[in-house]
Amino acid sequence: MQGSKFFIAGRKAGSILLIFLYISTITLLIQLKSGQFILMEAMQHFMAGFFLVFSFFKLLNLKGFAESYVMYDVVAKKFPFWAYSYAFVEVGLGISYLLNYNPLITNTCTFIVMSVSILGVLQSVFDNKKIQCACLGAVFNLPMSTVTIIEDALMIVMSGYMILNLF
Repeated sequence: MQGSKFFIAGRKAGSILLIFLYISTITLLIQLKSGQFILMEAMQHFMAGFFLVFSFFKLLNLKGFAESYVMYDVVAKKFPFWAYSYAFVEVGLGISYLLNYNPLITNTCTFIVMSVSILGVLQSVFDNKKIQCACLGAVFNLPMSTVTIIEDALMIVMSGYMILNLF
């Protein structure tokens, strides 16, 4: 029985890795098509894909996502409407990155949203709370883990790097 739990957990973590691989491959193919690799453009395309794909899973069951998210997000705990709004914020960020809409505003919003988001994730992981990660909505029953921290941290680092390169 223990082995089957490990297999299922591995499949779920594999799903996240597959999504990252998928988004990364699309990003690289876009760069190859242009004939050159431009890091800022690649990060912009990766972030567009990340936010659009992850928001899609949240929107499949918005109520289930919100119920999971409010369990650990510091803002959603105080203002539950934020749990419902978050998926739409991700859609907006994804579209903004895709359209290259005002990079300073888009990256600043991403930096702030993801920095606040990681606080609740870190607190839950360090407190060893057994909470379902809401990163893929309620579609996958993923436990909160270091994968969630890596996802949030990656978006924070990339948006911060892009902000610094605007000046």
